[in-house]
Amino acid sequence: MNFVIIIFLVAIFIETSILLSRHRDKLLRNSQRRKVYIDTSALIDGRILAIAETGFIGDDLIIPRSAIRELQLLADGKDSEKRSRARLGMDTANALERVISCNVTILQDELDRTPVDERLITLAKENHGLILTNDFNLNKVAKTEGIEVLNVNELAMIFREQYHQGDKIKIRITEKGTSLNQGVGHLPDGTMVVVDNAASHIKHEVEIEILKIVQSPSGKIIFAKLCGNKRSRKA
Repeated sequence: MNFVIIIFLVAIFIETSILLSRHRDKLLRNSQRRKVYIDTSALIDGRILAIAETGFIGDDLIIPRSAIRELQLLADGKDSEKRSRARLGMDTANALERVISCNVTILQDELDRTPVDERLITLAKENHGLILTNDFNLNKVAKTEGIEVLNVNELAMIFREQYHQGDKIKIRITEKGTSLNQGVGHLPDGTMVVVDNAASHIKHEVEIEILKIVQSPSGKIIFAKLCGNKRSRKA
């Protein structure tokens, strides 16, 4: 009987240890989250919503109530363009709250006459947070205050097309394509390049001209042709 009780107590101890370990890991993950304060320009831009929906954002996104208030004032103004953009910003804020994979909080900060940009800088400094903005001036001021800034425009620049239709580049043909006489190579980032009439140039480096760039959910494919000089050299 005592042996059964000991086994029972050991089982309870192990289960309790597992639960405490999971809770500790969860607290550790939450403590590692960065606090990102979003300004009105990022909400009006709207691209932050598309980024959040992909699940790439693992930080705590915080929208101060003062930023929402600024959007409301613009939405009630006389300028039709500003009204439209402000309503888009409010729609973005509402949609962000419904993104399951993203932790979004509406911060109930005080509504006074303090400019929203100054409020964001104060919040970020006091809470060791970051600022998400597309505003050039806020970006500069925040950096002079030692605050890290996230800018969607800078992110978009990183992923912009490095190659365009008509560009001429050199590439190594590594295998035959699925169609007759096609050769296939890859760019340094892994992008597949399908080259017409290049099947006979396998394991050789050739100069090609880009004809078309196709973007699909599975990735990007570049279609090209051999340049006028079809001679190739051993790669």
